[in-house]
Amino acid sequence: MSRWIAGLVLAVVIVTTSAPAARAEQPDSLSGAELFSQHCAGCHVNGGNIIRRGKNLKLATLERRGLDSVDAIARIARDGVGQMSGYGDVLSEGGDRVVASWVLEQAQNAWIHG
Repeated sequence: MSRWIAGLVLAVVIVTTSAPAARAEQPDSLSGAELFSQHCAGCHVNGGNIIRRGKNLKLATLERRGLDSVDAIARIARDGVGQMSGYGDVLSEGGDRVVASWVLEQAQNAWIHG
């Protein structure tokens, strides 16, 4: 009986400790909303910009600055621009495009979903 309990405890430990590790190793499984929340929302709350109001993620601003495409937004997310650091080292392979697609969709919907 004690072997059975030891086996059960071992199984629980493996399952509970490996799930977060698997998630951490596969950030590409994160959605655009999750990536935005983790890396962008601190400054770009609801598409705004708490540092420089004129550098927000509203559609009119993106269009005016020639940043109204997934490629342009992904480049900035990856490499940064001006005071904003790039996040290429923390975004997964293709994560820049995932978050850029989500940002563009939010901008096109006037950030009504936050």
